[in-house]
Amino acid sequence: MEPQEEAHTLGASLPLPPGASGSPTRDVEERPEGSAAPVAAPAGEEGDGAGADGLWGLPVERAERRPECSRCSRPQKVCLCPYLPVYPLQISTHLYIIQHPAEESKVLRTVPLLAACLPPDKCTVKIGRRFSEERDIELSTVCRDSGTLILYPGAEATNLEEFILESPVYPSTIIIIDGTWSQAKDIFYKNSLFRLPKQVQLKTSICSQYVIRMQPTSRCLSTLECAAAALSILEKNKYIQETLLRPLQALCSFQLQHGAQIRLSKEYLLKNGLYPKPMPKNKRKLRKMELLLNSVKI
Repeated sequence: MEPQEEAHTLGASLPLPPGASGSPTRDVEERPEGSAAPVAAPAGEEGDGAGADGLWGLPVERAERRPECSRCSRPQKVCLCPYLPVYPLQISTHLYIIQHPAEESKVLRTVPLLAACLPPDKCTVKIGRRFSEERDIELSTVCRDSGTLILYPGAEATNLEEFILESPVYPSTIIIIDGTWSQAKDIFYKNSLFRLPKQVQLKTSICSQYVIRMQPTSRCLSTLECAAAALSILEKNKYIQETLLRPLQALCSFQLQHGAQIRLSKEYLLKNGLYPKPMPKNKRKLRKMELLLNSVKI
């Protein structure tokens, strides 16, 4: 996650938040189809007020949203369904994604791809910043269940692989927060419900393959990558991780072929003197940057 650009990757016990990338990566076909072309003024009338006034009488053609694939939520021209499993993966674990509202409108998000690979009754996405027992009875019940885990790194988090070996109750549900690092942190600490489940994290040295969005470190994982790793552990099936990562790899490959650039992690840029912005003056932010530069867990 990053200041509104870093992809979130909570779950891995990392030296900081989670994402990776180098120039803004708008979806290559993000431009609306059917939008009217700009109307050029006739020669010699550029400064003619009357001619300009006449333009107000022209009909306005509304720009239409490009039709989206009903399964992967991508524009039909760049549909990623060929990279999804033919049938949803059969899993016993129920996945709850708590998504920050800002993530819902992002073009290159991973949650729709994740949901498209799983049975609808095994993947629930809840959008919002604040959740309470009174307003969300379902989520309250899930958080109070002894078989529920929440994937969020920190000093109190237990390694997921170690936990399932020692737990008397095998986990049936896992919660993952989707947003930038700061957004996810805000959701976790300002909702007491999320401190009820057992807190776990991923101990992994793998690097994120979500290279079209900047991450704090290369070991920070996107929401889809966190879910893929966690589900493969809980289901004891490495094929799940391979299957879930396939559409993400295709998305990044397609974007890179059409002008996107690999975005290096903030940690890499800082350590190699390539960070393009001045160091922040805010002491709290500056401390975070210094910890990141020194690879200290925060």
